[in-house]
Amino acid sequence: MSASHRAHARVSFTDWPYPAFVAHRGAGHMAPENTMAALRIGRSFGYRMFEIDAKLSGDGVALLMHDATLDRTTDGRGRVDAQPFAALARLDAGSWHSAAYAGEGVPTLARVSRWILANDAMLNIEIKPTPGRERETGAAVAIDARDAWRDAAVPPLLSSFSPVALEAAREAAAELPRALLLDELSDDWLGRCAALGCVAVDVHHSRLDDARIAQAHDASLRVLAYTVNDPARADALFDAGLDVLITDAIDRIGPSGRGASRSGT
Repeated sequence: MSASHRAHARVSFTDWPYPAFVAHRGAGHMAPENTMAALRIGRSFGYRMFEIDAKLSGDGVALLMHDATLDRTTDGRGRVDAQPFAALARLDAGSWHSAAYAGEGVPTLARVSRWILANDAMLNIEIKPTPGRERETGAAVAIDARDAWRDAAVPPLLSSFSPVALEAAREAAAELPRALLLDELSDDWLGRCAALGCVAVDVHHSRLDDARIAQAHDASLRVLAYTVNDPARADALFDAGLDVLITDAIDRIGPSGRGASRSGT
């Protein structure tokens, strides 16, 4: 496939390029989440796809961070979007996890995209806007992702709990595949996915069973489950027809065959 055609490749129910196992926040709990170190650890366990959280700094740089504040995963304090990225780049995002990762930095989405592409890996980018910046974040992350993966064979999968962020992502880069994140399944969950032009739905694993997975498949939606850390539950979900499993337990579940019987490819 030529570069010019790759830019326009579409992900669909039948043309689904993603592996069955995804490492949550890079490496689950084995390294500081949403860091380059986490991606490297996850890759060392055979993972080829990673889920990360992306939001904006005060000056609009897309970076990796789950929380709206810096307190839990860095030595900083206060809102992530209250500081420019130059200040955030000086923070220690590793010591909270363990001494081995002291000094680990906060990476930009651009840096992560280069690593992903260089290491034959794939990415699920959860758009995680700070409150009030849903539309801005959805558009910015989508544009950055579109540009970074312009010549790649497999685009990143964009997901979010925020319909506003997903709609903005759709407006900015309609060619990138999207998944709606849900912690509950309301009566209109399939309709909500359809309205956003999603190719997949990403659901808390406790809400999934054979019937709901079949419903999604009948609507031409692939199904992802988060965050599954019990190998027996992983096998049960795959037996029910699950397409993709997101896990923290990368040492017990995954492509190397630990815990779950499915191939990671």
